[in-house]
Amino acid sequence: MVGGKERRATRRELTLSTSSAIEPVSFPSPDADGAQIGGRWIRAADGASAALVLIPDVHGVSPLYCTLAERLAAAGFGTLVLDIYAREGAPRLTDIGQVNDWIAGLPDERVLADVAGAQRYLRGRADVGTDAVGVLGFCLGGQYALMAACCEPAPAACVSFYGMLRYATRSGLKPKSALDRAPDLACPLLGLYGADDPLIPAADVAELREILGRHGKDFDLVTYDGAGHAFLNETRPEAYRAGPARDAWQRALTFLHHHLR
Repeated sequence: MVGGKERRATRRELTLSTSSAIEPVSFPSPDADGAQIGGRWIRAADGASAALVLIPDVHGVSPLYCTLAERLAAAGFGTLVLDIYAREGAPRLTDIGQVNDWIAGLPDERVLADVAGAQRYLRGRADVGTDAVGVLGFCLGGQYALMAACCEPAPAACVSFYGMLRYATRSGLKPKSALDRAPDLACPLLGLYGADDPLIPAADVAELREILGRHGKDFDLVTYDGAGHAFLNETRPEAYRAGPARDAWQRALTFLHHHLR
């Protein structure tokens, strides 16, 4: 959809599948450091397929995101769960202060180069049947998915689950927020947000909608009443909201099938 109205969502059922094998993979990053990066590849059960780069939350690759990748693979999308911490190892973060400090120290351009490297790697795999590689991400990963959709090489489609939009301050490591990059969106975007998310105020989502609409971008932003941050995260009972999670997942699958298959 070009343009975006605020929409309140209905509920649908999500089916869990765990039928695909998980394969550790590695490949070079295009970043200047030339590091080997990688993650976990889950091949679609039906052979050559469309493909996705899945960018996890701030804690990195975890069983949750491998499970979500298995669901995507069962739906026909080979999925690479990208390890953005391949160089330093995943952090152990126990409180919001540590989370904020860790995020502030992450170099955005390095992470975005890794996402670009992951897309290139997937386009070269024999079991990926198209050059149309999409990205999706969650929380910090949702932020980077949206940023990647505003960079070259752009993915074919982007799904951002509650990705943060605004930086309180800029730095050499954080030169542009997602809102700053939004005018350069280069592929269709589905953004999924909780109305009660303290990390993503409604005003930020409204500003994203205004920017994308003003620049004529192809986007759909959906906000869920009664949901906060991480509403799809089944490992966090205090955050998980079954109805919004089911609906958001179904919307993501429909969007990806439309744009990648």
